[in-house]
Amino acid sequence: MTIKEIRIQTGLSRKEFCERFSIPLRTMEEWEAGRRKPPEYIPRMLAYYVQILYKEQKKDNKIIMDPDGRKIVLVNEIRFKGKRKINWKEVKEYLTRYIGNCYEIESAAEKIYIGNEFPEEFTESESRKALMGANAKAKANSATIIPELIQIAENPQYEKNRDEAGKHIKNAKNGWYRYDVRFAMPVYDEEILVRYNIYKAKLLINHASNGKKYLYDILSIKKETSKPQQ
Repeated sequence: MTIKEIRIQTGLSRKEFCERFSIPLRTMEEWEAGRRKPPEYIPRMLAYYVQILYKEQKKDNKIIMDPDGRKIVLVNEIRFKGKRKINWKEVKEYLTRYIGNCYEIESAAEKIYIGNEFPEEFTESESRKALMGANAKAKANSATIIPELIQIAENPQYEKNRDEAGKHIKNAKNGWYRYDVRFAMPVYDEEILVRYNIYKAKLLINHASNGKKYLYDILSIKKETSKPQQ
C-alpha cells in the first residue's frame, strides 16, 4: 500500500494527515507525486499506526436499535468515574486523540472533522460547567464514543452565525448545525451490569469558511425518562 492510499483510507486531507503524523507537507507532496521515494519502513509504520488508531476507536462501542428503530451508542467502559468530581483535564487529554480525524454521518454521507478547538470547548464551555452529577459523568464518558455519535447523528437543525465580528467569524462563517444523538451508560450493582440509562444530546457542528464542518461541542445532555435498556 502506498502512502497516498494509506492517507485516503483515513479520510484526511494531505495537510491534516501531515499534521496528525508530523510529516513535512512538502515531503508528503513529493512522496505522493512519486518525485521522492520514502524509506521502506515509513509506509509500513504509517499503515500500522492507522490500523491501531481505528481499531482502538471501534473495538469497545456498539450501535444498537431501540424498539422504535432509532440508533443508540452503547458506552461499554466507564473511563471517567469521579464519584464527586470529574477530572476534566484527563477528559481533555483523551480528546486530543481525535484531532485531525474525520468521521462520517451515516444517514447523510457527510464528513465531520475534529479540529484543535474541540477538546477545549468540550471541557471548558459554560454549558459543561453547568452540568452536575450523572449528566456531567455522561458528558465526560461520551468522549469515548465520538466517532460513533457522529455516525448516528440525525435531524440537523441549522442556525445562522450571528457572531460576525468575534472568534466565530471564520470557524462558523457558514453557520451552525445541531444534530440529535442518543447514547447509553451502563449501571452496575456491586460490579454486575444491571441496565443502561439512555441519554439524549446534541452535536454542535460549525460550518467553517473553508467549507468543512467541524464538531465543536456536545450540548443538552439529559437522561431520558423512558424505560432503561436491559
